[in-house]
This record gives sequence, C-alpha cells and structure tokens, in this order.
Amino acid sequence: MDQRPQTDRPREHALSSGLLSRVFHQPSLIYFNAVATHLSIREAARRLNIASSAVTRQVAQLEDALGIALFLREKRRLRLSPAGEILFRHARRLTAPMEAAVSEIEMLRGLRSGSVRIAAAESVGISFLPRLITDFGRHYPRLNIDVSVVPSTEVIERLVDERVDIGFGFIAKPPRQIDIAFRRDLPIGAVMTPDHPLAGRRNLTMQQCLEQPLAVAKPEISIREVIEPFLRRSATILPPLVEVDSIRMLVELALGGHYASIMTPIGAQGEVEAGRLVFRPLQDSGLPTNRFGIMVRAGAALHLAPAIFFDHAKTYFDTLILPGAI
Repeated sequence: MDQRPQTDRPREHALSSGLLSRVFHQPSLIYFNAVATHLSIREAARRLNIASSAVTRQVAQLEDALGIALFLREKRRLRLSPAGEILFRHARRLTAPMEAAVSEIEMLRGLRSGSVRIAAAESVGISFLPRLITDFGRHYPRLNIDVSVVPSTEVIERLVDERVDIGFGFIAKPPRQIDIAFRRDLPIGAVMTPDHPLAGRRNLTMQQCLEQPLAVAKPEISIREVIEPFLRRSATILPPLVEVDSIRMLVELALGGHYASIMTPIGAQGEVEAGRLVFRPLQDSGLPTNRFGIMVRAGAALHLAPAIFFDHAKTYFDTLILPGAI
C-alpha cells in the first residue's frame, strides 16, 4: 500500500464468524474492493472521494479482522496476496448485484444509466471502438464506460474473472465460460504504403514478405501464434525482423514506408480507408483467418447498462464494413 501504519497487524487468528459478518458490512470491504481493483491506495481514495488515510485504515482493519495480509508491496506497487485474490474474487460477487440494482434504480429515476466495463484488444481499441463509444455516448450520454486495452488473452481472463462485462478481441477456441455473440473472420496479411515494392503483388505470400524489411508482432500478441509456423516454413533461417508488442507500432512502421507489417486490417482501418496504407492478404496455403468477436460470459445475464451497450454494439457491427472481412 502507499501508506501503511506500523502496527502488529494483522492479528494471528481471524475473528469469529459473527464478528466478521459485522466487518464485512462495514466500509472496509468497499475500500478493499477499490484498492484491489486499482492496486493503488491513492487511486482508490480518488475514486471513492475520501482521504487516503481512511482507505489505509479500513483495509488494515479488514486485514486485522481476517488475521492475514491482503496486499503485498513490490517496490512502489501493490499486488494482491493469495488471500487477497480469494477475497477479491468473492467480494466482487457479493457487491456486483447491489451495484447493479442501484444502477438500474438510478436509471429509472433518470439520474444515470449505470456503468459498462469493457476490455478490448489493442487493434480494436485504436480502430473502431472509439467510434462505437462515441456513437453510443450520443444516444446514452449518462452512461459511464470503463475501457481497458489489453492483450486478447487478458480480455478472456477478465471476462472469466468477472472484472469486465463485455470483451472485444481475437479468439480461436473460446473456453466454455465464454460466448462469442458476434464474430467476423479476418484474413491475415501485410500493410504497407501504396508505393512499397510489395504493394503491387496480388498473390502475396509470406516468403515474398520475408524478402523485404518486415515488422511482426511479438508472441504476447495473439496473431504471432498464428503466423509463427508460416514464418518458420517460409525461411530456414529467418532474416532480421522488427518485433514489437504494439499493433500501433506495426501501423507506424508501415507508414514509414520502409517496412511491411504482418497483421489483420483491424488496427490500420483508418489508414487503409484514407489510402495512406494498403492491405494485401497473404495467400499461403493453410494460413487460418483470425476470428474477431464480441464476447460475454456464458450463462450470465448482463445487467441493464451493459445489456444496452451490448445491443448497440451488435447493431453497430452488423452495419460496419471491416476491411478484408470474410
């Protein structure tokens, strides 16, 4: 934690279940949730509009009641302890129904329309998601939207852990806990400037791309797993590559004119539409498409505000032309 009083806490043993129930209905659980969400005392205090010292005191009280530390300090950052992970997982399930009920009641009163928590892969976050949110905001100006831009694998993790309501990303085989409500298959190809040597190739292959300066995603970006076998198959020894962990960097490298970047058209959508870049799908035999989807938790009904956003997003994507979509 940012500040932590030097005391002999937490206690050696937890309080009785009766006393613990009183603690769990105090602000300490609310404050704990805020700190666990943002992993920062100061940010939790800012979101709760209270003093940092009050947050520190309430979390310390909860640790004392449980008899175990809920947070671990790593240099200047916090992370949840194993006990904190367990409590956070269950606390979200305890507080979510009440938060949803209050949100829907306030919506009926016309005060606000609740909150929607979204996780999106970077390519989605820098292409059509801002337009979608802007369009939605014009229709529902009282909605609070919380957007996290993370790798596609983390989009799924956050959905499964109930940290977000709706996910936008790429997924080949969804786990059983996830439903893909909207899907579109997109070809993998190369983006480059119109005057690039590869721009005139209508049947572009990975081998031809490797004969030119090439930029590719690092393994933490989902597309790398798909293209890796084709990179290896096309060259016994790979030539020098530029490897980056950002879709936006792939776009910027392509805009420079020297490199072609391997990616789907999502992430370069605006540049392709404006004619600053061209997209050429790879024609390698057996190269799969990359499946884009809007994802939700399987078997879980969305609360009112996320459900309204979800319906708006599906309608939006039904009419959206994605470059190269199959």
